Amino acid sequence: MRMTVIGCGYLGAVHAACMAELGHDVVGVDVDPEKIAALQAARAPFYEPGLPELLERTMASGRLRFTTDIAEAAGSRVHFICVGTPQKKGEFAADLRFVDAAVNSLLPHVGPGELVVGKSTVPVGTASRLAAALQAAQPEAHLVWNPEFLREGFAVQDTLAPDRLVYGLPGGTAQQAAKAVMDEVYATPLSRDTPLVVTDYQTAELVKVAANSFLATKISFINAMAELCETVNADITSLADAIGHDDRIGRKFLNAGLGFGGGCLPKDIRAFMARAGELGADQTLTFLREVDSINMRRRIRMVDLAREVCEGSLIGRRVAVLGAAFKPDSDDIRDSPALNVAAQIRLQGGDVVLTDPAALDNARKALPDIAYAETVEEAVAGAHVVLLLTEWKQYRELAPEALAPLVAEKRILDGRNALDPTRWRTAGWTYRALGRPRT
Repeated sequence: MRMTVIGCGYLGAVHAACMAELGHDVVGVDVDPEKIAALQAARAPFYEPGLPELLERTMASGRLRFTTDIAEAAGSRVHFICVGTPQKKGEFAADLRFVDAAVNSLLPHVGPGELVVGKSTVPVGTASRLAAALQAAQPEAHLVWNPEFLREGFAVQDTLAPDRLVYGLPGGTAQQAAKAVMDEVYATPLSRDTPLVVTDYQTAELVKVAANSFLATKISFINAMAELCETVNADITSLADAIGHDDRIGRKFLNAGLGFGGGCLPKDIRAFMARAGELGADQTLTFLREVDSINMRRRIRMVDLAREVCEGSLIGRRVAVLGAAFKPDSDDIRDSPALNVAAQIRLQGGDVVLTDPAALDNARKALPDIAYAETVEEAVAGAHVVLLLTEWKQYRELAPEALAPLVAEKRILDGRNALDPTRWRTAGWTYRALGRPRT
């Protein structure tokens, strides 16, 4: 079918390309002309494995194009809203300006029988408000809320072969017709028995923030245990392995370390708390404040650990930081723990040199007053301590014997518990990690 994707950032660009890959005729719309020019030239404006090849293939097929003209949305059977919902400055609440602007610009171009489908992560109650605005402008069109569950680094795979689909549908006589259109949109994944949850607007809105809050809680739980392990000189990795064998708990997201960042988990749990307060249910989510607090403490602890191994002071010490992105296989530095640690060390007088396989350009813009290196070897040259802060595959596979001749002091801090302590210590390195024994 013909469809529109409004907002061609991370979510929208991936969604547009994947919908074209599934056989639909897609037009992506965004207000940023530079972004649209890149996408129209089949160039991904951010790092995401598999996306450049997908853009080239779908653009060449003629099923995908990009424009800044919202009027080109006219005639689409489905209009996806994929704009960002960042955290408001100085507040926990989500900023819905971009969602409202996207819907308001779209309304004059929506025809009878068409669907407006929200994919952005929004506070509960937003869909009902937008549905009322849509009905006022075009009574025969309907809103569906269809939350996204993309993992950066796996976004193409997660869109083409999702682990579940959720439809928040309108009530009454429109429900079955709206579901039928959505089933046509996702005919390919549904044919592969992808689980489908059909529900109301409110539940669909809550699914994404509830999922992110659960994952954040699991990460902060294991990091709280890591704090205790450091106190008693226990091993958080062995502890996580042991409790992860319980199938009620599971091992995923029990990797202790520097904590979570990025453009979703931190701002989503804060917006969730803010919305609960607005609804008079603020006590319900107070535990998320501690989840957030534990997560931020990990960054402070990593800086403290760096200062500790440098004999109490970072002033004048050369500190090699491996990683700027908030996670591997991404160039996203939003709320990146790695970049935050680098900035704190620089403020404490450290001579920071940072490297990352994909995020250097973004890091330079955000943190221009530190040095950058294109390679690990350049970054660690003369270093008094090396910090592994983003667990890229090439960093996990580093050979301590190869790095030893390059550094001034053989000290490594494993911020992601991604290295083999025995191997590094055997090679003569001082190895420290969050939640691991000191020796």
